[in-house]
Amino acid sequence: MSSEVVKQLQEAVQFSPENVPLRLHLAQVLMQDYDYVQAEEQYRKVLELSPDHTAAQLGLARTFYHQQKYSAAIVVLEQLEHHEPDHFDALLLHCRILVKENSLRAARDIYQHLLQLNPGFRDEALDAQFRLPQQQPSATFEEEDDELSEDPDKVFTLEKPDMNFSDVGGMEREKQEIDLKIIKPLQFPDLYKAYGKKAGGGILLYGPPGCGKTYLAKATAGQIQAEFINVGIHDVLDMWIGNSEKNLHALFELARQRKPCVLFFDEVDALGANRTSMRNSGASHLINQFLAEMDGIAANNENVLIIGATNAPWSLDPAFRRPGRFDRIIFVAPPDTDGRESILQLQLRNKPVSDVDYKALAKATAGYSGADLKAIVDLAIEDKLLEALQKGAPQPISQKELVKAIKSHKPTTREWFNTARNYALYSNEAGLYDDVLKYLDIKK
Repeated sequence: MSSEVVKQLQEAVQFSPENVPLRLHLAQVLMQDYDYVQAEEQYRKVLELSPDHTAAQLGLARTFYHQQKYSAAIVVLEQLEHHEPDHFDALLLHCRILVKENSLRAARDIYQHLLQLNPGFRDEALDAQFRLPQQQPSATFEEEDDELSEDPDKVFTLEKPDMNFSDVGGMEREKQEIDLKIIKPLQFPDLYKAYGKKAGGGILLYGPPGCGKTYLAKATAGQIQAEFINVGIHDVLDMWIGNSEKNLHALFELARQRKPCVLFFDEVDALGANRTSMRNSGASHLINQFLAEMDGIAANNENVLIIGATNAPWSLDPAFRRPGRFDRIIFVAPPDTDGRESILQLQLRNKPVSDVDYKALAKATAGYSGADLKAIVDLAIEDKLLEALQKGAPQPISQKELVKAIKSHKPTTREWFNTARNYALYSNEAGLYDDVLKYLDIKK
């Protein structure tokens, strides 16, 4: 598109500033010319004139996407999808952004919805990401699960995280323990072998939800430049007898083939619940399979790191805590003052801010988890985005918005500590929960 056409359209808009179709056309022409900044300005002005204009909302989200302003794009798309939950183009853009941000589970949910809206829809990049068989246009994820034992690569997504410990705010104690258990054996294998120590093994992370257990596991994989497999309970459990065990074996085999590899089990207590409280023999068989895979009786688990995360360690079968399995158990506490300051700085990095006192904010958020701190920043951003959309330019986040967000969002860790305190006081013969008592400053 020639610059002359753009110039003529801009002149026409000056003569008719409230002409929505004209501004929309100018924005689309600017998009075709890859001028995303000016296109953004025109879409904003359309939305000032017509706040619920769907095409302008989608156009604005696309300008944000091309400028890598993914959070802003998602805010606009969520507003659009609130009114039009089946808007195909909005859902597709939302899915692509979530993939960019490595939010693969949420992206997969949206992709599944896209296939429900249009079973014949094909997208090479998304098909490859979610392992949808190319030769079966009407295949669903349920059908895909049936092929698990034959080809695990079709179901489980391997990724190489581009983050490491420097991207994790605080958690110095936890990082130090993982460094000693996992990273050093890979860096100095001969030294560890001299003492009969192998690289790999199991670590169990426990603590209140939202304190960064998943984030820490992914950062560990990035720190050692290993493959990362994030396993949810639905990736393993199957309604047919014996299939859950096959799924679990396929996961471990995939990890062994792609060493070094971090195999991360989120909510591991759902797969390894205490057998003494079970009535279902099938679940007991699954636990036996899990234990056998961790022991590596029929295969070599060297350079395979198994990380389990749980909010309820008291529900996990005690057999998982024996040497050679989850033999290092790490309490992931809510971040301390320095950690909260670091997390807030990371959350606000590359965002417009002005006069933010991180130390004061850290002191005001005692007991807040990392997820709580992210929620506070998100609330402050939403507050500013509304103002920015009205004024047509980014508005810096200040101390005022962050303090307001802290007052409206209370820490979510309190309920967990109420439960954990009872276990730490009355069911702690092996000293498993001593770190919880230490955190709560309780002397037993």
